[in-house]
Formats: sequence, structure tokens, C-alpha cells
Amino acid sequence: MNIAVLALQGAFIEHEQILHQLGVQTHEIRQLSDWQKPKDALIIPGGESTAQMLLLKQLGLFHPIREAIFNGLPVFGTCAGMILLSKDHLGTMDIEVRRNAYGRQLGSFHTDGKVDGLEGHIPMTFIRAPYIEKILSPQCHPLSTVDGHIVAARQGKQLATSFHPELTDHLGMHQYFLQMIQEKESCQLTA
Repeated sequence: MNIAVLALQGAFIEHEQILHQLGVQTHEIRQLSDWQKPKDALIIPGGESTAQMLLLKQLGLFHPIREAIFNGLPVFGTCAGMILLSKDHLGTMDIEVRRNAYGRQLGSFHTDGKVDGLEGHIPMTFIRAPYIEKILSPQCHPLSTVDGHIVAARQGKQLATSFHPELTDHLGMHQYFLQMIQEKESCQLTA
């Protein structure tokens, strides 16, 4: 298995390190030619969503990535990655997101929470994190809430979290994503 990791900005190296611990090969997407390499899935990391969106468009990656997700490519977006998957950006996931919902850097925090499909509590690190204000279709399912706000959701082969699982040593969210990739059902979306 080979997972592409968007490496334009943000916490991409940490995702790669966890995937390597799990025995998964990765390659970084920095330009359009990187996107042409074979891949089984994509991770869109946390970082600054405005900068990432600008770079996606400038580098000609926006439309190929969007099309691949609509055609069923599994994707995992964390923090800014969740924002990019939302209706106002790539538009592949039926969610409305509130950016910087937990405030600025000083509002960052760590907690433990439950995620549907995972046993026990998992560590959750929130850094200027968004949360999902509204789920827009029955195909999108909330997986976790913190203080009444949706912080993780799944829609078909798309997974999004407000928090940064790559900044802890817990492998649960990445293992969940790997299981999603291996599921056999077709989860194509309509644009």
C-alpha cells in the first residue's frame, strides 16, 4: 500500500512517520508530477487551510485531487485538511466547518475522547482547531463529539478530524483509515 501525503504546508511529516510505523509506504505530493504516481489513498494534513488552498490552485492540484476523491480515492483530512474537504473548499464532503472554532493558538488544548469504531478513549490534540457546524447529508456520519461539537466524521471513503492524531503516539485513527481503504464497497460521489 502507498499513501500520498499532501506536503505543501503543515504537519505532513508526522503523518508519514505514523504510516511508516504501521508498515505503509508514503510519497509526498508537492507538485502535479507527484500526483501522477500510483497511490491507494491521500492524507491532507493540518496546517493553514488558506495557504494550502492557494497552493493547490497555483500548482494545478485542486481539480485532479477533487476529481480523484469524487471517483472514490480514500482521503483523510486532519484539522486544515477537514476544512479543505468541506463544502466551501474542495466540496467533496457534506459538511460545513467553523474555522478556528476553539480560538487562536492559546486556545489549543488536549483531551481524550471516544470515536465510533475505535475501542476506548483516544488522545485528541486541538490546535486552532475547526469543528463541524453542520452535516449536510445522511451519507455523512459523525464519529466523535467534544463539548457538544462534532470533531470527527466519515462519508464513504472520506475521514475528517478536527484534531491532530499524528501529534500523539496513538495509532488508532490511522489504523481506522487503513481499514477504510481496504473496504471493498464502492463509495463514489457525485459532483
